[in-house]
Amino acid sequence: MRHRIAVVGTGPGGLSFARVLHRHDHPVTVFERDPSLDARPPGGTLDLHEGLGQLAMEKAGLLMEFLALSRPEGQAMRILDTDGTLLRDWRPRPDERANPEIDRKQLRDLLLGPLDVQWGRGVTQVTPGTGDGVLVHFADGRQETFDLVVGADGAWSRVRPAVSPETPHYTGVTAMETSLDDVDTRHPDLARMVGEGSMAVYGVNRNLVAQRNSGGHVKVYAQFRAPLDWHAHLDLSDAEAVRSSLLSLYEGWAPAVLELLRQGAVFAHRPLYVLPVSHTWPHVPGVTLLGDAAHLMPPLGAGANLAMLEGAELAEALAAGPADLDATVRAFEERMWARAEKWAKITTAGLERLVSPNPAAALAVFEEVQPS
Repeated sequence: MRHRIAVVGTGPGGLSFARVLHRHDHPVTVFERDPSLDARPPGGTLDLHEGLGQLAMEKAGLLMEFLALSRPEGQAMRILDTDGTLLRDWRPRPDERANPEIDRKQLRDLLLGPLDVQWGRGVTQVTPGTGDGVLVHFADGRQETFDLVVGADGAWSRVRPAVSPETPHYTGVTAMETSLDDVDTRHPDLARMVGEGSMAVYGVNRNLVAQRNSGGHVKVYAQFRAPLDWHAHLDLSDAEAVRSSLLSLYEGWAPAVLELLRQGAVFAHRPLYVLPVSHTWPHVPGVTLLGDAAHLMPPLGAGANLAMLEGAELAEALAAGPADLDATVRAFEERMWARAEKWAKITTAGLERLVSPNPAAALAVFEEVQPS
């Protein structure tokens, strides 16, 4: 008899888990609180790493499709000084595919494929140890029982309380996100400044990052150290007021750089939260976590990659059956915790240096990961 398995969340980790199970002809139920596929924007671009996200795509049988859609040129990175001086301009080799970029929507659509997602099924609580399995409570009042529930539902996971009392804490760094459309036609000077991949400018306790997506779309992130309530006297729905506040915060930076903020029409508030670097939990039969639900860390390129590989590895282990379900999940958690702790330490240290009193520390991070 096959196990009754459910995954909560349709992010890259949850979909990787479900898609690999599907590839092995193992049924899986996918729950998502969003009412439909296009209920909210899917987010910006992701770089999938060799040995992490790309390995997950291979396990899902989707590596060639990913490579066809990905943008190797998106690995390019330009670093500017606050006065607009170009400090570094790194471009990948034509055959460089270590970390190619792909839009989240493209990745999501690839992973969704034939999966049957139950949209609008928000989970409110998960109760293990009911005798018949793990009881999942939904916002609409319904309940269902499973042998295994995998929480892949992000930073504010509704599954996490079933195994851990931890909640995310604020890092002291906030991001304001905006975007530009049709940048090559409407803003050719900004397009040239950003280049084919990403561009970053580092100042004292703040930075400004622009990242290309496909179709001439550019995401812009203003990151800075501030109290969590820094916006108490600011209406975040008032784009003009937010823009004025940000331009004041970045006063003295090159006009060409600040044009990225001046041209943004809508701003989204993204305070950065994390879980403890060494977050683990006593194993609870029938429930586990992956991705941000398990190890929320600074968004420096590791989170989605880890979530995807974790989802793919757990699915493969479960599909290999008929091994003991509980033992399989225990072994998965031990592997996940060790790998996640390593990356949490790296990304936590990275955030400290990328948004720091010493802009040179940020440039040093770039030097460590890119050739000269």
